[in-house]
Amino acid sequence: MIMTKMGIKPEKLAPKDAESINHRLLVQGGFIFQEMAGVYTFLPLGLKVLSKIENIIRKHMDKIGSEILMTSLCPTENWKRTGRYDSVDILFKAIAANKMSEEKSSAEYVLSPTHEEMVTPIAQKYNTSYKDLPVAFYQIQTKFRNEPRAKSGLLRGREFRMKDLYSFHTSEESLKEFYEEAKKVYLDIFNELGLGEDTLVTLASGGDFTKDYSHEFQTRCATGEDTIYLNNETGVAYNKEVMPEGADKDANYESFNACEVGNIFPLGTKFSKAFDYTFTDKDGEQKLIWMGSYGIGPSRVMGVIVEKFFDERGIIWPENIAPFRVHLVDLKQSEKAKQIYDNLTNNGVEVLWDDREATPGEKFADADLIGCPIRLVVSERSIQAGGVEVKRRKEKESEVIAIENLLDFINR
Repeated sequence: MIMTKMGIKPEKLAPKDAESINHRLLVQGGFIFQEMAGVYTFLPLGLKVLSKIENIIRKHMDKIGSEILMTSLCPTENWKRTGRYDSVDILFKAIAANKMSEEKSSAEYVLSPTHEEMVTPIAQKYNTSYKDLPVAFYQIQTKFRNEPRAKSGLLRGREFRMKDLYSFHTSEESLKEFYEEAKKVYLDIFNELGLGEDTLVTLASGGDFTKDYSHEFQTRCATGEDTIYLNNETGVAYNKEVMPEGADKDANYESFNACEVGNIFPLGTKFSKAFDYTFTDKDGEQKLIWMGSYGIGPSRVMGVIVEKFFDERGIIWPENIAPFRVHLVDLKQSEKAKQIYDNLTNNGVEVLWDDREATPGEKFADADLIGCPIRLVVSERSIQAGGVEVKRRKEKESEVIAIENLLDFINR
């Protein structure tokens, strides 16, 4: 991508209302644009990162579920049927008044924050025999929650991206088996996203078959809003809300701040009862379906990654989700820069070419702020020294690499 054609450029100053690192750096770097509190547009750089995160999630979800895409608008009767229409306090309710009609009628919908009320009737239509089960559907979609105080950039929004998967089973045992499989797949996802070392499966409140617990995936983060207690003897981690009595004074427990990046819930038969969703077993009897729900927030994950990987100059993206692998800084050497850009992009290397009329200092500062893994500087001085100045974002020292050796160097 060529910066003068991108239509967006980094800002010189951070937003004054930024309460968090990810809000400050993502807005200043030109990744997202704040429309209102808790609502962001993903700009070209931000959309590339978000898409890479979602594709990693999608790759692993395909191992255990089929991808669908449900609507954001949900009929209110579905939510009334489950009893959640009046009990869930973060619902956005949309009213569409028909001004053209003589009857002045209006329709009311729910802007879905979660999709149990939508997916259950879908599964019910197609999966009614024990031979059809277990089955699981997932989607990656925009969700809406009427957060009373949207804050912390992408960490807590009113509109956000969510991967939600729902599984349907003939028995509690089948649900438990799938639940454990999903737990392992989640850990694989966070490992590939560069968060695996610091992400723990944490016991949290809720859940039907566990009676006391559901599970959260919590990433150690100094700015995290959750407090986690980890028993270093047993390796079991608890959210502060469900920690064992006295854990805050027990020497065996370590406490730390964390950000929730995923959660899984055993739903039991709550929603199948509401929709009278049964299946026919081997003996021809009708029995209730067992269900599970499994969520990851890709946009929230993007914010958490920024909260963890940054320095005083800007973001330091993990290589597999960086908007570009290479940031090419052109210091009045457009012909050589184009040669490098064309050669790398033609060989599958993602390159952001800064071809703007700007000072070297401004270009270097923007490169650090954007945070691509490798910075290439082509200048009169670098050419005289034998090629292109190469520096990794994490390192201070640079080296000069001959232009003809660049591709091999980057691939290594």
